[in-house]
Amino acid sequence: MRRRRLFVLVGGALIAQPFSARAQHAGGPRRIGILAQDLQPGLLESFRAGLHDYGYHEGGNISIEIRNAEGRNDRLAGLAWELVQLKVDVILAVNTPAAQAAKKATSTIPIIIMRVADPIGSGLIGSLARPGGNITGLSFMPDVLAAKGLEMLHETLPQVTRVGALYRGDNPGAVVTIRETEKKCAQLGLQFVDRPVREPGDIAGAFAKFAEARTEAILVMDDGAMTKERHKVLDLAFRHALPVVSNYRDFAAAGGLFAAGPNLPALYRRGGYFVDRILKGAAPGDLPVEQPTKFDLVVNLRTAKALGITIPPAVLLRADEVIE
Repeated sequence: MRRRRLFVLVGGALIAQPFSARAQHAGGPRRIGILAQDLQPGLLESFRAGLHDYGYHEGGNISIEIRNAEGRNDRLAGLAWELVQLKVDVILAVNTPAAQAAKKATSTIPIIIMRVADPIGSGLIGSLARPGGNITGLSFMPDVLAAKGLEMLHETLPQVTRVGALYRGDNPGAVVTIRETEKKCAQLGLQFVDRPVREPGDIAGAFAKFAEARTEAILVMDDGAMTKERHKVLDLAFRHALPVVSNYRDFAAAGGLFAAGPNLPALYRRGGYFVDRILKGAAPGDLPVEQPTKFDLVVNLRTAKALGITIPPAVLLRADEVIE
């Protein structure tokens, strides 16, 4: 296998060092750094399960250093630098802002991206097949994220003509998906109401603007920080009698009407594969970036009944899960 070589400044001298050399040093557990915009504990357990699949056990042959920005993207650069200073063997970067911060912090430590909508457009990699540099991992497909939920909404509520989008405006991945959503709305003949937010305090104001625009349904582009605020979002949506469509099951389970998107536990578990390959000497730039293979279509019938919405049988038949 062809190896890419890096250059690390040590004691004022440039030393050529392949990625695999990092994976072959002796002594002590391997150190995995996790950098997240807002990490969800359940998904962290899925990642740990993926590590177990390949024989890695925390407290045994690996240790995990977690740096969670708790929804504050301005903290990511500093947290990424902390992981670099700790000399971790690999960084798992969760979400586009975290991945961009990790890339700026190091060009030598391997980075595994997770929950990134468009790694090429975000400037993280050169291509999915050969990402190059020190980055590989798992990516989403923004066109798929945009289409699935909208199609279910349009099929269920064909009378809806104005659809609003709620998302973190400082998340480049969410912005990419929103642009694809706008295109899909145009294809379906729907008016698109764009309402980005930057912090939880902006959410109520966004719903006031949705009401002014006579919005009839809401799409939530939910990154980790937005998912954390799902109860606030759904409470406001219910007050305005607005059905909510999202990408992930957590929103539907909490009261959203639909969720259509990648299965996050499966995605995080797959992270264990990339850690194993890198710790065994693979160059991250030679490992193709993967896209999801397992998707969730979730329908919340309780919410549908509360909003007076009848879900078509064809939609229910396609659903992977129906919450009653």
